[in-house]
Amino acid sequence: MQTNRRTFLTGLAAMPLAMPTLRRSHAATPVVAASLLGDDKPETLVWRHIAETVERELPGRFAFNIVPNAALGGEKEVAEGIRLGSIQASLSTLSNLSTWVPETQLFDLPFLFRDAAHLEAALEGACGDDLGERLEKEGIVAPAFINYGARHLLAREPLLSPEDVKGKRIRVIQSPLHAQLWESFGAHPIALPITETYNALSTGHVDAMDLTLSAYAGFRLYEVVPQVTLTGHIHAAGAVIFSGRFWSGQDEETRSVLQKAAVEGARHFNTLMAADEKASVKVAEDGGAVLHDVTDQAAWEAPARAVWESFAERVGGMERIEAVAAGQCSA
Repeated sequence: MQTNRRTFLTGLAAMPLAMPTLRRSHAATPVVAASLLGDDKPETLVWRHIAETVERELPGRFAFNIVPNAALGGEKEVAEGIRLGSIQASLSTLSNLSTWVPETQLFDLPFLFRDAAHLEAALEGACGDDLGERLEKEGIVAPAFINYGARHLLAREPLLSPEDVKGKRIRVIQSPLHAQLWESFGAHPIALPITETYNALSTGHVDAMDLTLSAYAGFRLYEVVPQVTLTGHIHAAGAVIFSGRFWSGQDEETRSVLQKAAVEGARHFNTLMAADEKASVKVAEDGGAVLHDVTDQAAWEAPARAVWESFAERVGGMERIEAVAAGQCSA
């Protein structure tokens, strides 16, 4: 008779004296989960939530080692570690994953999504399923997607209109789309890892950048770029990711538990992020930040629209982009 895990555990229940010995013989599988931010930020708290969920379902099966504060490197280095299997789990913006799956740039197109609900509906539909399949082929398993919040323009001086951006040196993530976005405004994009951004801004190597409000406070960037223009030009989508090498080494039941934990964790993250964004505004303002509302939205959207046309072929065509904008995402 074939013995599966359920049969094996049933047999153990009949041997209470032997169970402690058997448990000790199987050490917990280590899971290194990398976070870019501190212990109190959603990027780290989500992994505690996921670890606790997994432990309830599979007690003693895994030992999560959650490493905060970008101790394992920036987003790009962590994603490389995920693909190699030296890091088992993390979060990542979809922007960061475009190196391996260019189609993720669909979710980075400026002014594509009206709000968080619009973004999350697209990620939960056929477009999200399509991205998951493409990522898995590159050694990155993404069982759930997340919303980091909207990106806004941060600067050392007020940049209240597109004209003000011309000629400025703007730090961008390592993404051709983000570089082209700011080039469309006449700025000079400079790609830098987030871990190098504070120093680059404080020394004047760059004049401005864009980021979510939560990360703005988390990295204390209000100390060097106190002027915030609430452009909301990109709703920063991301994913809960696992190493494909780690994932493929688990049995079907274990993968199901991890997937369920990731999905629950993603919902928890989105809730935490919404609350953290509000708290981050207060932290930033207490630290000297000044927030400016956009007075002419159309003026910001017009140059950015050219990015849609430039990247259309890479993300499935203008028809697909227009469908996503209308809330009709398809693979």
